[in-house]
Amino acid sequence: MPLAIIRQDITTMHVDVIVNAANTQLRKGGGVCGAIFNAAGAENLQTACDVYAPIKVGGAVLTSGFKLPARYIIHTVGPVYKDGKSNEEKLLSNAYWNSLELAIKHECTSIAFPLISSGIYGYPKDEALHVAMSTIRSFLESHELMVYLVLFDKASFKISQERLGDIQSYIDENYVETHTFGRGRFNEPDLVQYKQASVKDIQDWVKLVDQSFSETLLYWIDVKGMKDVEVYKRANMDRKLFSKIRSNKDYIPNKRNVLALCIAMRLDIKETEALLECAGYALSSSQLFDVIIRYYIENKIYDIDEINTVLFQYDLALLGV
Repeated sequence: MPLAIIRQDITTMHVDVIVNAANTQLRKGGGVCGAIFNAAGAENLQTACDVYAPIKVGGAVLTSGFKLPARYIIHTVGPVYKDGKSNEEKLLSNAYWNSLELAIKHECTSIAFPLISSGIYGYPKDEALHVAMSTIRSFLESHELMVYLVLFDKASFKISQERLGDIQSYIDENYVETHTFGRGRFNEPDLVQYKQASVKDIQDWVKLVDQSFSETLLYWIDVKGMKDVEVYKRANMDRKLFSKIRSNKDYIPNKRNVLALCIAMRLDIKETEALLECAGYALSSSQLFDVIIRYYIENKIYDIDEINTVLFQYDLALLGV
């Protein structure tokens, strides 16, 4: 299942388990910890926490969610940031990993994290975000779980100024109020180039574009020499949704999911436009979302987490979720 980045009050989330950025004594604190205690019912939650206290930095324990919409609360302790050279990254990664393993152990299918250690513990927000996303993404390679990373603002996101400048320049040059890229069928044999396979001639391509979306998707997966699991995980997509797309010839996914699949398969811009057209969509220069996606594909940058980070900064919907 995918990783979603959202701005929301974590105590209101209807998930199986939310994660509390706790202290080692599992006492009610400030910030997210205090909000979780208050929403769950501080007295009952404290009694439950006292059974497990103290816990080590990077450790995790589970209690009832009490009055929360979530069934459970996982309490984990992130490191206090010193200098970045005192094992902080490993300890922070452990906090996420151990929480995720505990969720799986209790048969949870959805979990929501705050950005651990990024408050009074002083971990630089952009570095904390990198550890969170890389650890979660690594865990999801071998587990099925819907993971939410809950943030209150955009301060956690830092893309290099050079990259952001390039993106903004591209937007300035390509984002217009009216004008849509053409939706006609490709009719030139040199529009699609492959490294691992190739369409023999233009008749093959014309035949291909008249197939269903699911048939066309399977064709592209084979052409790119990829496995289904690799595609849907790289697309930040739920396995069940991918299975529906794959098996139902009449089902057309939304545009965001089609583009997520294009990113996952590393399609170039012409290949992307072709797959979009098969689903009845097109890239438009009047849509900021489309312009940003086009920038990344044209520059062959297929990191879906970075793309979603930029989309989040522009208050746009994310890919694959």
